[in-house]
Amino acid sequence: MEHKLSTMVVNFIIRAIFGSGLIIFINQYILTDQKILNVGLNALSVLTSGTLGIPGVCLLYGILFYQNL
Repeated sequence: MEHKLSTMVVNFIIRAIFGSGLIIFINQYILTDQKILNVGLNALSVLTSGTLGIPGVCLLYGILFYQNL
C-alpha cells in the first residue's frame, strides 16, 4: 500500500515538473509573438499537468485557444 502511494506521488511530481517545463518552453520559444495564447503557470496549471501529464498541457492550450476564437 505504501509503495503504491509513493509511486503515485513520485509520478505526479515528475509529470508536474515536465508539464511546467513544457508550458515555459512553449510560451517562450514556440509562441514568442502570440502573447494572447500563453498559458499562465499557476497552481491550477501545475495540478492539471501533474494529474494528466502532457495531454493536460495540451488541454490547457486547447481551452485557451477555444476561448480566443
